[in-house]
Amino acid sequence: MHTLPETHPPYGVIYLTTTDARSAAPSARSSNLLLVAVLLILDSLHFVFARTLLPRIDPGTSVTLVLAVSTVEVGIFGLAMRRLDWRPARRHFWFFLAIGALIAISTATNYEAVAFIDPGTASLLNQTSVLFSLGFGLIWLKDRLNPAQIVGACLALIGVVVITFQPGDYLRLGSLMVIGASLLYALHAALTKRYAGDIDMVSFFFFRLLFTTAVLVAVGALRGVLVWPTARVWPLIILVGTVDVVLSRTLYYIALRRLTMSMHTLILTLTPIASIIWALLLFGTRPTVQQMLGGVAVIAGVAIVSLKR
Repeated sequence: MHTLPETHPPYGVIYLTTTDARSAAPSARSSNLLLVAVLLILDSLHFVFARTLLPRIDPGTSVTLVLAVSTVEVGIFGLAMRRLDWRPARRHFWFFLAIGALIAISTATNYEAVAFIDPGTASLLNQTSVLFSLGFGLIWLKDRLNPAQIVGACLALIGVVVITFQPGDYLRLGSLMVIGASLLYALHAALTKRYAGDIDMVSFFFFRLLFTTAVLVAVGALRGVLVWPTARVWPLIILVGTVDVVLSRTLYYIALRRLTMSMHTLILTLTPIASIIWALLLFGTRPTVQQMLGGVAVIAGVAIVSLKR
């Protein structure tokens, strides 16, 4: 888990000299590259997991239990490592409630949307979050792009549009649900980037999950959709909670803290490429010429932004 450095350095810490910092830079770049690669693989499984759970249990119940399992796992880890601090929950109560509600509505909407749209298309449409996040990063968080990065960003966004807006898909109910969910998730990311920088990673992640689960439980109870799953479904729920939430979101927030928000979201535009591969392997769906052209534009744009950083 990545945490921000303390304001006052602890005793016994040896700091790098200027020369050491230069020599450590390639290692840091390699670490970030590995981080992004693994994140892309896990992030692309989100809608695949949602569709896998759909015929086995009601989406309102499955999303609640998946978040509950992940909350327990992170809580156990935090207690074992003595990293849980309850003070941030009191001090930032409204912040956690806000992002918890945004994530709860966004995730629940995605789980419902796969009943109307296939996972591959849903994953592609989910990349509209790039447009929302880039806008939050540039306008609200005051991120800046140089001219070369602007060209790369435009190229990447054109690729997202080419991949995302398939004829006949963008006005379907499932498509609109995914686009709306991506807006809420992008807003949560902007709030996190702006207000969560001083919160320890483990404590932040635990309370983020706890508040999200609490909102889902409240909504599910009001809707009357919460049911106890059968024994056969529990292993899948635990798997999804561990991989799609604990591992995937841990890497997501580590990358969010290491990179600017604009850089973070532009790199994640590669997720549709991974989604196309998953669709080919799991569902036998081959990418269309339009998807391949959009993918090339996304890769080229992200490469320009990254190299000119």
